[in-house]
Amino acid sequence: MKFPGKQNSKMEAQDIVNKMMEGDYFSQWLGIKVLDLKPGSCLLKMTIKKDMLNGFGIAHGGITYSLADSALAFASNSKGKKSVSIETSISHIISLKEGDDISAEAHCETETDKLGHYAIKVFLTHDPDKVCALFKGIVYKTSKDW
Repeated sequence: MKFPGKQNSKMEAQDIVNKMMEGDYFSQWLGIKVLDLKPGSCLLKMTIKKDMLNGFGIAHGGITYSLADSALAFASNSKGKKSVSIETSISHIISLKEGDDISAEAHCETETDKLGHYAIKVFLTHDPDKVCALFKGIVYKTSKDW
């Protein structure tokens, strides 16, 4: 409930992610777009660009990792507590080429007062059954509110 003259101290999920994106120059460089956001989950999209390719002419593994890592950050922080990753891992499944549109879908699997475990699926945007990578992340939830 909002009271006249009193501001709500908790930010909404979209406001949190907007604030994060303002200073997240790497996610901006990646061209990440937020398609959907709810507390504890998000859906992101980006396009593989030429300067993201490795010496084999395919997307560098760090690109899918970075997209998934941004999804982890946005999903975990959207719950209102400033959260930071403490452990992450990725399995690369299919290679990507220039022009591929990819998405990352993150959601909270389990959580305690201090930790959150998230699963992130990276897939071809036009075919969600074509999974490119599977990422898992554990975040530490600080005592600081957004």
